[in-house]
Amino acid sequence: MRLDKYLKVSRLVKRRTLAKEISDQGRVTINGNVAKAGTDVKVEDELVIRFGQKRVTVKVTGLSEHASKENAKNMYELIKEERVQPSAQSEEV
Repeated sequence: MRLDKYLKVSRLVKRRTLAKEISDQGRVTINGNVAKAGTDVKVEDELVIRFGQKRVTVKVTGLSEHASKENAKNMYELIKEERVQPSAQSEEV
């Protein structure tokens, strides 16, 4: 499944266009590699997503083509959620 669609269906990001923008800006990594919107997501992949001053790490536990609250709950496992200082964030880029 494409990364942008996965982020939307799993409800990690509200809109697919926003998921595409975040991905294309290099703010998402899959297993440590920077990922673009069209990158394939597989079960057991580890995603790190930067939202402003927040970094969320999740493990993909399932894939589903259709969005529903039940499906979204089973699509990932939250590993870590942390705040990132603005100076540290600019050093990563």
